[in-house]
Amino acid sequence: MMFFIPIVQLVLFGYAINNDPKGLPTAIHAEEQTPIVRTLIRGLETSGYYKIVLETDDARESASLLARGDVAFVVSIPSGFTRKLVRGERPELLIEADASDPAAASNAIGRAEAILNSAIRHELKGPLAGLNATPAPFQLIVHPRYNPEGITQYNIVPGLLGVILTMTLVMITGMAMTREVERGTMENLLAMPSRP
Repeated sequence: MMFFIPIVQLVLFGYAINNDPKGLPTAIHAEEQTPIVRTLIRGLETSGYYKIVLETDDARESASLLARGDVAFVVSIPSGFTRKLVRGERPELLIEADASDPAAASNAIGRAEAILNSAIRHELKGPLAGLNATPAPFQLIVHPRYNPEGITQYNIVPGLLGVILTMTLVMITGMAMTREVERGTMENLLAMPSRP
């Protein structure tokens, strides 16, 4: 029994602590629906990092979802994005991220530009092939919200409190049982009519 508990903890911590989370809930605030915009949205969705839970043209709705914690990201594509992209003006694409958990958000944010570039390359053919050069044909702007400094202590300390309390309680219980065995009173405890 004593060997079973550490094995269970090892398995739980090994699979529960994930520094590369996938399928993070994302809202899309798109003010236009063009083939290029739809390609960008599908590129995010097929990457595995982002799970599109809502597509809306209302900025307040997507902002409230982020504020409530229902989504981890809001991707905003402004009106006129495609027109500016075709003209070579490098339009801005905004990603607002809930950075209250910096470990979860950082990998998805770091991969966003590569994912979007890879997705849009399929649309930039023929007369638009000139936009395939580096840098990207759009500017990706990321706004980390609710913890813009990325301080990990806000997440680690509350979780560590539970781990330390669990370890301390196990050690105190083990020392109490050892003391009872050394004093010879464990047999008295086992002979009591109460059951475990």
